[in-house]
Amino acid sequence: MTYDECIQACLECMEACNNCYSACLQEQDVNMMAECIRLDRECADICGYAAQSMQQNSRFAKEICGVCAIICQACGDECAKHEHDHCQHCAKMCHHCANVCQDMAS
Repeated sequence: MTYDECIQACLECMEACNNCYSACLQEQDVNMMAECIRLDRECADICGYAAQSMQQNSRFAKEICGVCAIICQACGDECAKHEHDHCQHCAKMCHHCANVCQDMAS
């Protein structure tokens, strides 16, 4: 596992979460999507931060990736509960990023 691979997974996950967040706000029952929206925002933020920490060769990059993996897993699990295409795509990207970040953290 290289930083480049993990950075790419984080950036792709961040993009999927931002898209899902935006799309969830347009859904009929926004209240039903509240947890998905909240986790999309948190996941996008940590993915961006994790990518930045690796790009800067932070001495804490592995620890940040470990936290990123936990948040990505939670976001992916929440998104997977919803049938919307944007949620399903986000779940897939989050679970992939969680696995890659967990490998980086190990």
